[in-house]
Amino acid sequence: MAYEFLAGCYDRFTADVRYPRWPDYLEKHFRRSRLPIRTVLDLACGTGSLTALLAQRGYEMIGVDVSGEMLAQAMEKCRNTEGIPPLFLQQSMEQLDLYGTIDACVCCLDSVNYITRPKTLARAFQRVHTFLMPGGLFLFDINTPDKLQGLDGQLFLDEDEDAYCVWRADYSPRRKICTYGFDLFYREEDGLWRREEEVHEEYAYQPEELEDMLRQAGFRHIKQYGELSMRPPKEGAQRIFFAARKDF
Repeated sequence: MAYEFLAGCYDRFTADVRYPRWPDYLEKHFRRSRLPIRTVLDLACGTGSLTALLAQRGYEMIGVDVSGEMLAQAMEKCRNTEGIPPLFLQQSMEQLDLYGTIDACVCCLDSVNYITRPKTLARAFQRVHTFLMPGGLFLFDINTPDKLQGLDGQLFLDEDEDAYCVWRADYSPRRKICTYGFDLFYREEDGLWRREEEVHEEYAYQPEELEDMLRQAGFRHIKQYGELSMRPPKEGAQRIFFAARKDF
């Protein structure tokens, strides 16, 4: 399963994400909403960095992720969060099942690309629509096909004193999938080093394809934005944000 071993090192290897910028950006969309945003679902929440930041700003948070290892990191991170503690649930996106409705759903850091079957993603959009309040907001971002195709054949390295990760990206035009092969080396408590391997995949969704899925799921007022921008994406954009609303 993805992130079975990488979960423990995920935060160290994503320090460049600059998480505080993300809730600032999401709140710009929240303020535009006709429905007051109080309860927010962080779908594919990972280690809960964004969940914690939004909870600190007073939102009632629900974090959902398919990886139990990532959720364990998230629960530990949010253990002492001020305000209402986030609720964490281990579920896949397409089988989302909440206890009540939400005002907004966010799904960040190209988590949508990780659903590599379009029919499965369509079901996930339908599940989000089901649990949104009328007027509720759905925000997510993707790695664009241009970005995933450009990663083909590239090799990357992340390291610190206790972990070393090297990974290679390979893009298949036929499958429309970018495959990441990770070799992870990390130091255990006894000082010995351990090696693990993981394989992750991302599907290259066309923006028009995603807009059609959103409409089929019942969403309206669908808009695209550039990376952490309130303006439309530029040609050749590497990341695109989508905002869609459930009608009143």
